[in-house]
Amino acid sequence: MRETHEEALSGRLDDTYEQLKKLLGSSTDLVSKELLLGDTTRISIFYIDGLVDTGLLHNSILYSLQGSRAPDMLAGLGPDAAVELLRHRILMAGDLTVINKTGQFVHDLMSGSVMLVVDGTANALRIGLPGWEDRAVSEPSSQSVVRGPMEGFTENLRTNTALLRRKIKDSHLWLETIQIGRVTQTSVSLMYLSNVANDELVQEVKRRLNRIDTDSILESGYIEEFIQDTAKTPFPTIYNSDRPDTIAAGILEGKVAILIDGTPFVLLAPTIFVAFFQSAEDYYQRADISTLLRFIRFLAFFLTLLAPAFYVAITTYHQEMIPTNLVISLAAQRETVPFPAFIEALLMELTYEILREAGVRIPKNIGQAISIVGTLVIGQAAVAAGFISAAMVIIVSITAISSFVIPEAGMSIAARIIRFALIGLAGFIGLYGILCGVFVIVLHLASLRSFGIPYMSPLGPYRAEDMKDTIFRFPWPYLRTRPKENLTKNYYRQGTARRRENK
Repeated sequence: MRETHEEALSGRLDDTYEQLKKLLGSSTDLVSKELLLGDTTRISIFYIDGLVDTGLLHNSILYSLQGSRAPDMLAGLGPDAAVELLRHRILMAGDLTVINKTGQFVHDLMSGSVMLVVDGTANALRIGLPGWEDRAVSEPSSQSVVRGPMEGFTENLRTNTALLRRKIKDSHLWLETIQIGRVTQTSVSLMYLSNVANDELVQEVKRRLNRIDTDSILESGYIEEFIQDTAKTPFPTIYNSDRPDTIAAGILEGKVAILIDGTPFVLLAPTIFVAFFQSAEDYYQRADISTLLRFIRFLAFFLTLLAPAFYVAITTYHQEMIPTNLVISLAAQRETVPFPAFIEALLMELTYEILREAGVRIPKNIGQAISIVGTLVIGQAAVAAGFISAAMVIIVSITAISSFVIPEAGMSIAARIIRFALIGLAGFIGLYGILCGVFVIVLHLASLRSFGIPYMSPLGPYRAEDMKDTIFRFPWPYLRTRPKENLTKNYYRQGTARRRENK
């Protein structure tokens, strides 16, 4: 949690300025402006250049202070009375708070507030006038859809909470904010429906956040690793998205959204395995189309996970499973290849991962050219030179394309990691190794929890009433209830049962 200075502010204006210089190290972006209202009232305004809206500062705050009536109204008043008069009658600002602690003063100053100090009192006025430059709301980059909202979260926390408020216009949508990180003091907000979300879940999320003790929180990935149930798994146990509609849908199901200032990716807890194969677009088009697309995603996941390992196993140990014509074709292709199928698969997979990482890191204007060179020229040259068989290029290409079908990148990365282990098992003992690997993966998935919720729910433990929105997606009139594993206060979300419950 953030480090605070509990000592009170100095009652003298000059001492306050010296204290700020000591705490901030004479930072050149600290701006102070002293005013003399009337004959005796000294006022000083402090703010950080670049974090406040200077237009509003000059047109609203300074205009109010230097108006014709302000000096007369403050004449003869004590410092504490002057602060109350400024707060209630003179200053034209909606966000005004009286503070008297040094730690809170510095934190608000660094958060984009204007601090007004009256000489002779330890009470200061915090005026909320944030005005830094930020990115405008634009189309999400990580989870694109053909049909649906085209707006995504930004790095501004208040913009993100407003986007969710636009989706859910309900007084039960509660927002709580804390600061995490002794140095960065990053604002982290929780959003949930108080009449739907389970109270124990909300308290557990708060407990895990409050026990974080670190210097910095710069992105939601920091929070995710601190609060996840276990780090000993390649599978993501907390969902993240930069789409407001996806997060709003999770909140409506009784989940808790965790928003972090400075990143467009919002966390959603708890989550289950099948959620990573569901796209926001599934709910904006017909149920039969959505079901077909989900089947394709699961098929793509298994291809990403098993295709190279299966090829290595059958070409090395189980040639009798391959049709005769295909065996002859594969043998002809591999005649000049100097490596066994296991080494060949590892080389191609590593080459693909290098090309994929290069495509992410290099400038965008040349990324497409590198991708074409890597996939076409290098692949064709390797086949022509006899280093790699054409069949292996096809297998790796199918695997690479399939990995992009999975909507959430975290699950795709998990499949890519496990794929190397399965290739090793296939090269060691063939299909038996793959079966052993799949068996261990299933056991591992069944043992995982996300904030106490079984990761494989509703498949294991099996819940028939929740299967209508897993691999299949039933039409909306049939989706009357929320997922049972969330233990929500309000189980029904539509139909006569909901109306009876609300009464």
